[in-house]
Amino acid sequence: MTAVRGWCPSAHRPMMSGDGLLVRVKPHLGRLSVADVAALCDLADRFGSGLIDVTARANLQVRGVAEADHPALLQGLVDAGLVDESAEEEAARNVTVTPFWTDDDLTVRLSDRVGEVLASVDLPGKMGVVVDTGPAPLLQGVSGDFRFETTDTGALLLRGEGAGLGLEITEAEAPAVLTEMIRWFLDTGGAKAGRMGRHLRDQRLPEAWQQASPGPSAGRPGLGGLIGGRMFGVPFGSTDTVTLRELMAATGAEALRITPWRMLFLEGASPANVPGILSISDPVMTVSACPGAPLCAQATVSTRDVARDLAGMFGGTLHVSGCAKGCARPSPAALTLVGRDGRFDLVRNGRAGDTPVEAGLTAAEVRVREF
Repeated sequence: MTAVRGWCPSAHRPMMSGDGLLVRVKPHLGRLSVADVAALCDLADRFGSGLIDVTARANLQVRGVAEADHPALLQGLVDAGLVDESAEEEAARNVTVTPFWTDDDLTVRLSDRVGEVLASVDLPGKMGVVVDTGPAPLLQGVSGDFRFETTDTGALLLRGEGAGLGLEITEAEAPAVLTEMIRWFLDTGGAKAGRMGRHLRDQRLPEAWQQASPGPSAGRPGLGGLIGGRMFGVPFGSTDTVTLRELMAATGAEALRITPWRMLFLEGASPANVPGILSISDPVMTVSACPGAPLCAQATVSTRDVARDLAGMFGGTLHVSGCAKGCARPSPAALTLVGRDGRFDLVRNGRAGDTPVEAGLTAAEVRVREF
């Protein structure tokens, strides 16, 4: 049976996996300086396996940490300024921002104010806020519960995840209105559902909060050169300290920004080819796949080898999940392969936890199957 966790790992509250503890680092505004990257890599080598995940919430995750080493790793992260000293402060970093912010723009200002609000409330551990307030929305497919966006006229909008419409507000009103929406969520029993999207299946937001729609999405940026730097792909969001160090050195990057698309935006970077990192389009970047067995204790199948073999062979969105939790892709995919008892179940146009249309396929059968 799959054990569904009620929280996402953090630095203060890590989660045990098949290869040790997962320790999540949530950089402020998703940005790490060159010194920050070096410090993180040193700590991951010393106290972990050297493997680092790039998560779908624009965080980094140190893998393979022994329980006995966690206190020393945590202190090292705090000393390096990568993690807040208290668990309460760290929990307030559940904010995903559009990665192309500029100094003191609306995204930066809102992110700081949102952190203050989150520090004052007690939300379920998986919940978070998305600040998608660049020139056009980019994060509409990124998991969140309360979403700051802009309309097609540039007005600021606060929307609950799962509601098509939101409320136009001013920047000054944002903290108070977010607090009010959070209180509504809690007062109407949302904590039991654990996420806003699930809660809104049975509970309707007040009509006053459903007045305007967000502007059309600009779409996920591609790999390669962008204004101010370059975008590099991390296949399946999995890399290691050797690769990160080489990437920073080879590109001469001034800083690293984590994106929620398992890509890294390197400020001031030059072109470079680094093994394990993609700089041009590759079908593997279109496939979602979790670590699978044996890295994840919940998984019963190897996932990423299957995902690589199928990349580019299936025209729609593809998700290969080691279990029914579907951590690599919370949203539906055209085709989802779900590990169960060493074989794969097949879900069409759904999530990993949905009812499969076929069950018990072997990895060999999956590889030769025409979907």
